[in-house]
Amino acid sequence: MSKTKSVTGQNGRSPIPKIVAGVFVLLVLVCVALGVYWSNTPALPGTVPVSERKVVGYATTETLIDVASVLLEKPGGYLSNDIAPPGLFLDNMPNWEFGVLVQIRDLARVMRNDLSRSQSTSVEDPDLAIAEPQFNYDSESWVFPSTEGEYREGLRALVRYRDRLMDPAVPDAQFYARADNLAGWLGIVEKRLGNLSQRLSASVVTVRENTDLAGDPAARQSTTRPEQIRVKTPWLQIDDVFYEARGTTWALVQFLRAAEVDFREVLEKKNALVSIRQIIRELEESQRSLRSPVVLNGSGFGILANHSLVMASYVAQAHAATIDLRELLQQG
Repeated sequence: MSKTKSVTGQNGRSPIPKIVAGVFVLLVLVCVALGVYWSNTPALPGTVPVSERKVVGYATTETLIDVASVLLEKPGGYLSNDIAPPGLFLDNMPNWEFGVLVQIRDLARVMRNDLSRSQSTSVEDPDLAIAEPQFNYDSESWVFPSTEGEYREGLRALVRYRDRLMDPAVPDAQFYARADNLAGWLGIVEKRLGNLSQRLSASVVTVRENTDLAGDPAARQSTTRPEQIRVKTPWLQIDDVFYEARGTTWALVQFLRAAEVDFREVLEKKNALVSIRQIIRELEESQRSLRSPVVLNGSGFGILANHSLVMASYVAQAHAATIDLRELLQQG
């Protein structure tokens, strides 16, 4: 008769639990390493894409394509809809992605509604009419259809528009670099930066005067609010707002650099090149390396740093400069 040998070690115990524990520890270490690697935000590119033929609109369109491509193809891919480790446990990068995504959506909408149309009665570009709603798909859907699949469809539509824009035999694809179009987009940027500035500043408790109806004695609002409002970002959301702002400013730097190329003649005529460069400079400063493993939230004049207030300073400066530039473009 054959004898069945038990799988035991020298002490008579099975090694299987140790093997399972070792594999589990290894998987945890791999997840931690991948999480750290995937959490590194992409660096700003050093150049602006420019066509040899200097086609108006190429820089903006190509930059939008590049930014959307980085959103989908960076290390770890698109993480906001991950349902498995390590992406499931990361929150800084998904908030960075959302900040980038909001800027992609805003610019895609402006390109569809304004930049590609000569007037309000003009027919919208067919490819931009596809791209804009694709980027507005649910940012956290992971299947049937996935967020990445929908955004890639929008990306392909942008590539088709760019190719038609570059083809002199296809005059129906246009990009109108006018002062009113640039001012319209800057009006949206202004509101985004103002919102982020307030949310970043609320990392510490602030009391604000209610200015909702200031400047218009006939103005009304739906419900009454107190004369003074106490504002404070919840502690667990402070790093979320910080990384959303980092993503927003990362995308905006590139879009504004492209706008400087495509709208150069308009900006020169308004003597506004230095104005847009100042906005870019402020936003570039917001991308400096964070030399801390966590987003610190010290009090305004306390011992510890408050990274949110530092970011708010750059965003607020860019916000003020954007208002000035928009008003300058709207002047006759």
